[in-house]
This record gives sequence, C-alpha cells and structure tokens, in this order.
Amino acid sequence: MRTLAGIGTILAATLWGLSAGGLFGQTAVSRVVVAPVIEQSVLAGQEFVGTVVPEKRVVVGSAVDGRVIEFPIDEGQRVEAGATLAQLLTDTISLELQAAEAELELRREELAELENGSLPEEIAQALARMHQAQAQWQYAQARYQRSERLFRENMATSQEELDEARSAAQVAKAAYEESQAAYELIQKGPRAEKIAQARARLAMQQALVERLRDQIRKHTVVSRFAGYVVAEYTEVGAWLKRGDPVAEIIALDQVEVLVQVPENYIGALQHGHEVRVDVPALPQHTFLGTIRTVVPQADLRARTFPVKVLVTNTITPQGPLLKAGMLARVVLPIGKPEVATLVPKDALVLGGTSPMVFVVVQDASQPGPMTVRAVPVELGVAHDGSVQVRGAVRAGDLVVVEGNERLRPGQPVEVLSRRSVLQGPETPANNSPGSR
Repeated sequence: MRTLAGIGTILAATLWGLSAGGLFGQTAVSRVVVAPVIEQSVLAGQEFVGTVVPEKRVVVGSAVDGRVIEFPIDEGQRVEAGATLAQLLTDTISLELQAAEAELELRREELAELENGSLPEEIAQALARMHQAQAQWQYAQARYQRSERLFRENMATSQEELDEARSAAQVAKAAYEESQAAYELIQKGPRAEKIAQARARLAMQQALVERLRDQIRKHTVVSRFAGYVVAEYTEVGAWLKRGDPVAEIIALDQVEVLVQVPENYIGALQHGHEVRVDVPALPQHTFLGTIRTVVPQADLRARTFPVKVLVTNTITPQGPLLKAGMLARVVLPIGKPEVATLVPKDALVLGGTSPMVFVVVQDASQPGPMTVRAVPVELGVAHDGSVQVRGAVRAGDLVVVEGNERLRPGQPVEVLSRRSVLQGPETPANNSPGSR
C-alpha cells in the first residue's frame, strides 16, 4: 500500500510540474534554505502507542474560608503563572490591616524618637532648670546660714524660724540635685533597654501586619504555573471552606507522552534518548521528544513499564497543538544498529498521502535555475534533531528545510543559505546543489 501511495504521489507531482513549468509557462523562483542529507549509524526503531498527558496537573484549592466575589476564568482558557483564579471577600481584613498599619507607624516613630536621642532645645531647657534650682538652693542656704548666726549670737530669731530655714535649704538642695541628674540623663539619651523594648514592640506590630497581608493574599486564589483551565469547581457568590477546590489547571507548554513498553525492550532505553512522536490527529506535524523517565515499576499483569517522553508543544492563538488525551505513536530506538539516511526534521512535508522531502536538483547539461523534486519517504527513528527516511534520497543530496511549505515539484528555487548538519550557523549558498 505504501508503494502504491508513493507511485501515486510521484505521478501527481510530475503532472503538476509539467503543467506549472512546461505547459503553462514559468513559475516564480522561490528562495529557500537547504541542508545536506547524511548517513549515520543509529539504533533501529519500533513503534509504540502512547497517550499525551500534561506535564503538570493540579486542582487549585482555597487556603482560607471566604465568599467568592470574582471568578474570572472559563474552561479551556489559558492562564499564566500568578493569574487570579478566584477572589474572596476581604473587606473586614482590609480594615484590620489599615488599623494595624497605623499602629505600626506609631511604633516606628516611637523607636525613631528614642534612637535619635534628645534635641538640643531639650538639653538647653534641662540646663536652665538646673541653673534655676541651683540659684534657689544657694538662696535658701544663705538664708539658713543667716538665721543660724542670728540665733547663736543674740537669739534674734526663734528656733522655729531656724528649723524652717534649714528645711527650706534642704528642699532646695534636693531639687537642685534632681534637676542636675535630669540634665545629665537627658544628655546621655535614652537607655539601651528602652530602645530594645521599642524595637520589640515594633517587630511585634510588623509581624501582625504581615500576618494580615498574608491573609489577604490567601483570599486571592492564583495559578502557580502557566496552563489551561480544564475544570471549574465554584462560582461567584459561593462560600468556600479551607481546602475546597476552585479550578483544575494543566500545563501543556511541554507535554509527556506516556508509553507502556514491554520488559524485554526496557534495557535498551536510556534517559535523554531522542525519539519521534507522531499524532494521528495532527497529520501535518511530526514531533521530536526525549525520554524523560523510565518508571522502574511494571504493571504486574501486562509486564510493561511506563516510559515518559517529554515533547515541547506548539502554542497557537487557538490553543496548544498537542492536547491531553491525544493518541500518539512513538518510535523508540530499541533495535540493532543500522546505517540510516537522515534529514533535518524541518525538511519533512506532511499532510499528504505520505511524508515527502523536496530535493534540490540542477541539470548540468541545461542552463537555468535549480529546481526541486518531491520525494516520498517513509520515516524511521529520530537522531540529533534529524529523522531517518527511506526513499529515493541519498547522502549528499540537498533538501529544503526553509521555504518548503509552499513549494511544488519542478518549481525553480534560489538557495539563500545552507544549514550545517547539526543545525548550526547557516553558511551562504553558492547556488550549487552540492556534490552527490
């Protein structure tokens, strides 16, 4: 059947080339990038059926109790990391946070007052009070001494007046000593213990504010990674309890293809092996993936091991090409080494009755631009970004890797550059199809 399909493709390509280039005039020259076909020893492949599964899947739940006031997502919608899935009511906590932040500012200013020490005006005021108390003490001391002298000499004053003068002098002295101590204290500034207490009060209030902010953040349910909503579990107005589900998110920027491999093939598989993945639902695309995991636990009934192949998905405005649950066919390199003909993955043109590549040709006996011929191929294993092909191509042929999506058999082309075998920097073309 593949042989008949290949013959049909060649006949159709030939007729199209005659009608486009020979019977109905010249066609426009297409500018293309080419790469050489190579031969290399690879392991023979075998095809297995697999299933596309998300790289990540999680049911996002609510971390707190609350009423849903916003639910801005729909099933099938793409959400980025940090995107809001649901917003819960936070009015009461917001008021508590405002009060706590005001208290925090008060504590901060109290600490700043202690750390800044006394103002020059405060020191001058304390000095003036000390001088005033000193003058009052000196006056009271002089009055007492005069009363004492009069009492001793001629009893010109009474014992009661003498006692009163002595008491006034002692009170004035105590007031002076108190004002002097206050002056010295204000010069030194607040004690270290007072500052430490203020810092502790500030830290306690800061922790309270952070706790309230954390509660408000938890009232906003967000996605932890970029993905797609596949299930909704709440709606606006619903009351959520802590742990209740909100939405289910799957990550599809990269997907895993889960394959069940019989135990007699497992020994040949290694982490990082490149493999080809075909999805019947996407006949115009072929994917290259790498073996991510060989799960070391077999199904006891089937004696098969789960093998996970990581594939980078293609995200379009309409959504991801690879969707969870799709059927896939994976070609695993588990056979004996063989010499394979390899072409870059970008050289493959899919979607027809069979894959094909466009080979650049030029007839040395006839002047004119180079043209391309369509060659139907069968695909094999993947290797270093290339794919094994079987068909009328051989090592040294140049195949089109850029600009082949709109080519037709026999169409004239201009080679802009030539890609290296390992897909390195492109080299300018010399308009020669290369050695054969």
